[in-house]
Amino acid sequence: MPAETAAGTSVLTLVRGRADRLRNLMVGLARQTVRPREMVIAWMQPEPASGLPDPGCPVRHIHVPGEALPLAAARNRAAEAAGGDCLVFLDVDCIPSPTLVAAYARAAATERGLFLGEVLYLPPGAGEDPDPATLDRLGIAHPARPAVPESGLRREPDPGQLWGLSFALPAAAWRGGGGMDEGFTGYGGEETDFAARLAATGLPTFWVAGARAYHQHHPVHVPPLQHFRPILANAARFRARHGRWCMTYWLGQFREAGLIAWDEHAPAIRLLRPPTAPEIAAALRPDAPFS
Repeated sequence: MPAETAAGTSVLTLVRGRADRLRNLMVGLARQTVRPREMVIAWMQPEPASGLPDPGCPVRHIHVPGEALPLAAARNRAAEAAGGDCLVFLDVDCIPSPTLVAAYARAAATERGLFLGEVLYLPPGAGEDPDPATLDRLGIAHPARPAVPESGLRREPDPGQLWGLSFALPAAAWRGGGGMDEGFTGYGGEETDFAARLAATGLPTFWVAGARAYHQHHPVHVPPLQHFRPILANAARFRARHGRWCMTYWLGQFREAGLIAWDEHAPAIRLLRPPTAPEIAAALRPDAPFS
């Protein structure tokens, strides 16, 4: 029996490389108890990947140029292309659990808000068998994230909990908040800035039961020295707008490495030196689940 369709829900993802991860995401979408109206893929590369599976809904492809990872621009172009009243953003590394679309659609029908779903992190190789029972058994929660409610919604007082791996909101709220600031380029900060601006419009934030996703493993840098320059620039842009710092955990790691002079009360970051190529290579942790 075909799954019911959430006619007002669009699922959006951004892709540069990682076609194998995208295929697993699409297999997960095909297993939804309630399927989305459509899937929108924003390709941050010249051509779409070939041989993609059927996600069980129409797929819309858009191209977003930009050499420095254009994450904010890609999310904006995807949101502009989407036809749904509820926008569900899934990172390309995330496999949706079978109830993810239903949970976000139910939340959007219940409240007007920014909705956050649980993400479990998978060990290497786990995404090769995207069976939900296997992924539930293997996935681990991020220790810095609060537990999701067992049912329904729970109000989250800190909109900064927004993480780009999995979230949803009304399309009207996206437009009302002005979308993501494309002045944030490369990695880091654009999501936290967007969450703060949404909160300033009065939009509440909620954790959503049942909207679980599974993050497929990839090697990470601890700290993320490969994104050193964009993180500094984007943290400074956030500080200039909001009067406080974001990405403080990573800035603290950069400080401990002797790369910057900075603290949470500082008006600016003072660059001491950039990381060396050997330092960046040494920061790579092939088995770490998250940075």
